[in-house]
Amino acid sequence: MNPAEISIRNKTVTLVFTALMVIGGILSYVNISRLEDPEFTIKDALVVTSYPGASAAEVADEVSDVIERALQQMGQLDRVTSRSERGRSTVTATIKAEYDKTTLPQVWDELRRRIGDAQRHLPPGATPSLVIDDFGDVFGIFYAITGPDYTQAELYEIAKMLRQNLVLVDDVNKVEIFADQQEVIYVEMARNRMAQLGIQPREIAAALGEQNLVRFSGIADSGTMRMTIDPTGSSQSVESLGEIIIRQGRSGPGEDSPLIFLRDIATITRDYIDPPHTLLRYDGQPAVGLTISTVSGGNVVWMGAAVERRLEELRSQIPLGVELHQVSFQADNVTEAINNFVLSLAQAVGIVFVILLIFMGMRSGMIIGGVLFITICATMIVMESVGVSLERISLGALIIALGMLVDNAIVITEGMLVAIQRGVDRMKAAKEIVKQTAMPLLGSTAIAILAFGAIGLSQDSTGEYCRSLFIVLLVALGISWITAVTITPLLCYMFIKGKPEGTAGASQEPEKDPYGGALFVGYKSFLNFCLRRRRLTIVSLVMLLGLSGFAFRFVEQSFFPDSTRRQFMIDVWSPVGIRLDQSVENLAAIEEFVLSLDGVTHVATVAGRGAPRFLLTYAPEQADTGYALLMVDVDDHLRINELIARVQEEVTAAFPDNQIITRRFMLGPGAGGRIQARFSGPNHDDLRSVAVEAMNILRRDGGAQGVRLDCREQVHVLRPQFMETEARRASVTRTDLAHALESTFSGRRMGIFREGDEIIPIVLRSPYRERYNPDMIRDVQVFSSATATFVPIRQVVSDFTVEVEDPIIMRRNRQSTITMHADPITGLPSALFERVREQIEAIPLPPGVVLEWGGEYEDSGNAQAAVASSLPFFLLMMVLIVLTLFNCIKTTLIIWITVPFALIGIVAGLLLAGQPFGFMALLGALSLSGMLIKNGIVLVDEIRLQINTGKAPWAAVVDASVSRLRPVSMAALTTVLGLIPLLVDAFFAAMAVTVMAGLLFATVLTLIMVPVLYVAFFKIRPDSTPTKAEPVAV
Repeated sequence: MNPAEISIRNKTVTLVFTALMVIGGILSYVNISRLEDPEFTIKDALVVTSYPGASAAEVADEVSDVIERALQQMGQLDRVTSRSERGRSTVTATIKAEYDKTTLPQVWDELRRRIGDAQRHLPPGATPSLVIDDFGDVFGIFYAITGPDYTQAELYEIAKMLRQNLVLVDDVNKVEIFADQQEVIYVEMARNRMAQLGIQPREIAAALGEQNLVRFSGIADSGTMRMTIDPTGSSQSVESLGEIIIRQGRSGPGEDSPLIFLRDIATITRDYIDPPHTLLRYDGQPAVGLTISTVSGGNVVWMGAAVERRLEELRSQIPLGVELHQVSFQADNVTEAINNFVLSLAQAVGIVFVILLIFMGMRSGMIIGGVLFITICATMIVMESVGVSLERISLGALIIALGMLVDNAIVITEGMLVAIQRGVDRMKAAKEIVKQTAMPLLGSTAIAILAFGAIGLSQDSTGEYCRSLFIVLLVALGISWITAVTITPLLCYMFIKGKPEGTAGASQEPEKDPYGGALFVGYKSFLNFCLRRRRLTIVSLVMLLGLSGFAFRFVEQSFFPDSTRRQFMIDVWSPVGIRLDQSVENLAAIEEFVLSLDGVTHVATVAGRGAPRFLLTYAPEQADTGYALLMVDVDDHLRINELIARVQEEVTAAFPDNQIITRRFMLGPGAGGRIQARFSGPNHDDLRSVAVEAMNILRRDGGAQGVRLDCREQVHVLRPQFMETEARRASVTRTDLAHALESTFSGRRMGIFREGDEIIPIVLRSPYRERYNPDMIRDVQVFSSATATFVPIRQVVSDFTVEVEDPIIMRRNRQSTITMHADPITGLPSALFERVREQIEAIPLPPGVVLEWGGEYEDSGNAQAAVASSLPFFLLMMVLIVLTLFNCIKTTLIIWITVPFALIGIVAGLLLAGQPFGFMALLGALSLSGMLIKNGIVLVDEIRLQINTGKAPWAAVVDASVSRLRPVSMAALTTVLGLIPLLVDAFFAAMAVTVMAGLLFATVLTLIMVPVLYVAFFKIRPDSTPTKAEPVAV
C-alpha cells in the first residue's frame, strides 16, 4: 500500500507518533551528552624506560632499539618513534587507523605482553619499562591552585583532599594532580668529615634504608586469640632521623664506645627536589594543578556543574587564602559553543522557514517548516540512541543538512499543491505524487548521504574526528525521506484545501496556470533560448570550467583553521640543559609583560613539559627542562591576532637567547610545527647538517617563526678520564667513582621516610659549598669498597675534559630521524611551504639520507588519501543508483556530466570570500556533488514522466523544467540561506562558502545544462513528434 495512503487512513496513529517524536526529541536534546570537540581515539601509547647514567646514544642502542624490535612484531603497529635522551628512553607506538576505541584495549594488552617479554633483553641498570596507554585522555577541567601564604607541600595536601572528593562526582573519570613538587629529605655530609671519621657511605645507606621499612614481626597466640606483634622504632619525624645511630665510635681500653648519631655528622633538611622537574604558575604565583577528565560518552556540561557544586560544598575545608583558578573549563566552553551553534541552528531554521513562507505560501510553508522541526526532533532521538554527542561537528552537520532536509518535503508539497489546485481529490493527489516521486526521492536522498560516506568511513584520525558529520547527515536525511512520504502528505491532506466539491469543471472561468508567473515565464523563455543554441551553451560552460580550473591555483590551501578559543599559546624554548628554576626568572618577566597588555585577563605557565591534554586537539610536549608553555586568556578572540604579533615581536627582542613561538589553538588533529621536514638516514651527523641547512633556508625567507630541530642543540658533557691501572692499585672501581660523583653533585638516594600516605626519598649529598661549581669535582673523595677508605679523585682520574654530545636522538621506524619544525609568522602555512619547498628539496642529500614532508602537508595528504581510498566505492554506488532509477546510460551521463561544472561556483566563491580550500572545503565539494545529483534526478524524472504521458519531447523537456523550477530553486535557496550562520564560524566557513557558491551555480546548471544535455543526447528537436516511451541508451 502507498505510504501516503497508510498515513492518511491511520491519521490518529500518525499524529500520535509525530507528537511522540517531538516530545522525545526535546527530551533527547536536554539529555544528550555535550562536548566541545568530537571524540576521536589517539592511537598512541608511550613506553618509558629509565637507564640512569647512559648517554643518549647508549640509550638509543641498548634500550630504545630493544623496545622498538619488540613493538615491530605487532601486526597492529602503524609506526614506532623513539626519543632517546640521557638516562631515559621514550618509545611511542602508533597503532593502525582501523583500530578504534573498542578494539584498542586488546591491542594495548598485547603491547604490554610484548614489552614484558622484552625486559630480559634490557641492559643491567635499566629499570622496568612503564607502558602509558592513556596518553590521549582529555582533562577537560584544569584548575591551578594558588595560595601566597602557603607552601607547595600545603597546596599539594589541599589538592589531595580535593582529588579524594571530586573523583566521586558523577561523570568524572580521573582526577590527577599536576606539577606538584616532590619533597625530599636531604642528608648533607662533607666528604672530608666522613673520611676523618672513617664512616662509609654504605653504613649510612644501611641505617637509613632499614629504619623506615615495614617488616612483618609475627603473630603470637594469646589463649584462644591471636595477637599481632608490631615493634616501634621507626622514625616518626624528620628530626628523629637525626637520632639514627650510624656506628659506635673508637674508645680506649675499658671505656664505653661513644655512639655516632646521624645528627652529629650530617645536616638533615626537608626540602623540594632540586632542581624541580615541572613547575606551574598562574598570574605569576606558584601553583599546583588539578585536572579532571570525563568518562567516555559523559556529559561534560553536567560534570562541570557537578564539580562546581561539590567544590562549593568543600569550600569550608579549603583554607582561607587558597584559590582555585580555571586554566581550562571545558564545560563553559562547551556551553558557550553549543549555545552559539543552537542559536545558529535557530537562525538557520528561521531563515528557511521565512523563505518557505515567502515562496511556498502560508499553508505550504507552515507544513514544510513543521516537517523540518519534526525531522530535527527525530534526529535528536537517534543521535542520543547511537551515542553521538552534541559538539562542533554534529551541530554543524545539522545546519548543513537543513536545506537538504526540506528538499523531499518541498517536492511532495509542491506536487500536491499543484494537483489539488487543479481539482484533483486530496487523497488521490497524495497517492499519485508519492507514488511518482517516492523512489526518485529515495535514490536522490541515498546519493546525498553517500556523498558524505567517504569521510564517514575514513579510518584516519581526521575521518574519526568528522565521523559524526556523516552519522548525523545519514540519520537526518534518512528521516527526512520517511517524513516526506508519510507525515508531509498527511499534513497537506489536512491543511491544503482544493476547490469546493462539485465546482470542478463547472466554472466557466479559465483554470489558472500555476506556472504563469513572471519568474516561470522568464525562465521558460531563457531555457528555450539555450535549448535552441545548445552548442553555444555547452561550449560556454566548458570554457568557464577551464577558466575556473586555471583560477583554482590562486586559491590558498590549508588543512584545518585556527580555533576561535579565547586563549592562545606562547612556546618558550630555552637552551637545552638549563636549570628549570633559572628559566623561571625569564618566564616571570614574560608573564609580567603579557599581563600588562590590554585584553589579557590571565596567564598560566607550565615549565619543564607541556600542559596536560586539556583539549583534544592539543598535543603536549614531552618532558624538557628547556621548554615552557604560557597559556594566555583574553577577553575577545578577535584581539588574538593583534596580541600575538605584539608578543612575538617584543618578547623575541627582549629575550634573544630564547626561541619564542606564539600561536593559536588548532581545530582538528595536528601536532608540532605546521611545517615539518623529516630527514632520515644512517648517520646522525649527516642528518643534523642537512637539517641545519634547511633551517637556514627558512630563516632567510623571513616569514617563519619557531624554526627548530626536535633533537635540540648539542650540549657539553664533563668527562673525568678514568685511569684503570691506578684505580686498580687504589681498589677503586668505576662504580665507586660514579657513586662518589652522584653523591657529591646530584645526591644519591639512600632510603625512604614514610609520612601518612606519602613516601619521601632520603637523599645523601654534599653541602652546597662542595658542589656549587663543577671545578669542585677535583676535590671529591672516592670511597673504595674494597679497602673501606677514601681516595682523592685525582689519584684515579688523569684529567677532566669537556665534550659535546647530542642530548636527544630521535628515531622513526628504527631509523635515525631529525625533524625540522617551523610555523608561519602570518598567513597560511601553505604559502610559506610553497616558497621554501623547492629550495629545501634542492639540498644535496648525503648517501642514504631521505627527506619526507610532515606537519600540515602530511596530515592533509593522509586525510585526503583516506577519503580518496574509499571514494571510488561511493562514487560507483552513486552511479549505480542513478542507473537503477532510470535504466538508461545516457540519462545517467547527463546527470553526472554536470557535477564537475560545480567547480566554477566553488572557485569563484572561495576567491571572492578569501577562504582557503582545506579539508572542510573538500567535504563541502563532496556534499555539493550529492546535492547536484539529487536536483538532477528530480528534474530528469519529471522530464521522463511527461514524455511517457505522450507529450512532445521538446515540450516535455521545457514543461518539466518549468514545473521543477520552484522545487529545485527552493531546495537550493533554503540550503544556501540556511548556511549563512556558519559563515562566521572559523571551522565551517570555508565549507559553507563552498556549498553556497557551488550550489547557487549548480542550480543554474541543473535548470539549464541538464535540459540542454538531455535535448543534445537524445537529439530532440522543436518539431519532434510525441512518443510514449523514452529512448533507452545502450
